[in-house]
Amino acid sequence: MSLKEKTLAALAWAFSQQISAQVINLVVNILLARMLMPAAFGMIAMLTVFIQVATSLLDSGLTSSLIRDTDAGQDDYSTVFFFNLGGGIIAYSFVFMIAPAVQDFYHQAGLADVLRVYALVFVINALFSVQNARLTAQMNFKIQLLMHIPSVAGAGLLGLLLAYLGFGVWSLVWMNLFLALSLAVLHWTFSAWRPSWVFSMACFRKHFRFGYKMTLTGLLEILYRNLYVLLIGKYYSAAQLGYYARADSLSQLPVVTVSTVIGKVTYPMFSGIQSDNLRLKQLYRKIMQQVLFWNAPVLICLTLIAEPLLVLLLTEKWLPAVPYFQILALAGIMYPLHAYNLNILKVKGRSDLILRLEVIKKLVSVGGIAVALPFGIYGLLFFQLAFSFLGYGINSMYSGRLIGYPAKEQIADMLPSFASSGLSAAVCMLAAPYMYPQLSGSPMLHIIYTASLFFLAYGVVSAAFRVQPAIDLKNLILKK
Repeated sequence: MSLKEKTLAALAWAFSQQISAQVINLVVNILLARMLMPAAFGMIAMLTVFIQVATSLLDSGLTSSLIRDTDAGQDDYSTVFFFNLGGGIIAYSFVFMIAPAVQDFYHQAGLADVLRVYALVFVINALFSVQNARLTAQMNFKIQLLMHIPSVAGAGLLGLLLAYLGFGVWSLVWMNLFLALSLAVLHWTFSAWRPSWVFSMACFRKHFRFGYKMTLTGLLEILYRNLYVLLIGKYYSAAQLGYYARADSLSQLPVVTVSTVIGKVTYPMFSGIQSDNLRLKQLYRKIMQQVLFWNAPVLICLTLIAEPLLVLLLTEKWLPAVPYFQILALAGIMYPLHAYNLNILKVKGRSDLILRLEVIKKLVSVGGIAVALPFGIYGLLFFQLAFSFLGYGINSMYSGRLIGYPAKEQIADMLPSFASSGLSAAVCMLAAPYMYPQLSGSPMLHIIYTASLFFLAYGVVSAAFRVQPAIDLKNLILKK
């Protein structure tokens, strides 16, 4: 099978997995949002930073190194497995001890008990991280789909049942624990790999040299992304944090879908051609254009239908989340390209450069947040929007230099998709005074009319100006 055929097959399976899981998660979260109060989601959001930081530390980027290493053997996989498992146990013990301090930080009664149970995911995830890395390195996303979907569906049903029975925030905790446990059982059942009783220091040093820089990079990104949650949780109510968390998760749904699929497929794909800069540039350019061609209009359309969408899905009690949702949706336009851009540096083995970039970006960001904080939640949100574009610009300068694709050229390739999306949004806004008075009181009709008009305009503009991603998609469908 050629690289193109293998990549297209991998994309199809990875996209199917991500879409299926996101649809299930969307339905479950909509129902949970109707059954639970915003404060319950706010409590879970308060713990997110601690869960994600510990998860990043216990892995140390070793699984990422395994995927990149085309010569990884049994000793490599076994060494990483036992390191991750030991790290998971240590991470859980640490979080168990600091749980009362976390509760005091947020002034939220009962948070310590929730964190101590929720943190069990560290140990459970460590049990199948290597099996999952092997499947990713082999671009075997079909088996991942067959394991992931039943796990997500089962966890969702459990969460809904517990919420119906009045378990409140605990329904969210047990739902996430069940998901991790189910994935662990299925990976051990359907993956042929088993660890040997081996821990090779040579293998560990090889992967750690690459991985620790990736871990520090990931840690900076996690701390940065959750800094908003920490500040809102600390200085505002759990309900306001719940509004922010729901707005963020809903607005980022298409973003996470696209970025996860692209990241999972392009990393092993780029690793296979890491020495061919011309080919890397060609693939990078086409995929970047396609990502933006789909991601930008979807998120801009979401900002136009934000109010009727949240009323329809979550009921009017979530209306305060509408402006948060709109700003975060716009901030998500560039997010898939951040991770995708860094894959170039990863396959080139430049984890040192990735770490340096993240340090620079986060120092700039922390300074900006300090300036924005006195302006309240909206100051933080608008800075988040501005920095999503600035951060991409910093990344693209370095990754583009490695493959001969400078930032100026990348921006020129992105402008047609931005222009088409902007013109389509302008059409909808001009039509609003004539269309929306007749749609008041009907959120569903509001959504259908606005989305239909937007994507009709987007298709016409893209075709009229012969936007390159549209031409590439047509040629792909026609197998040219």
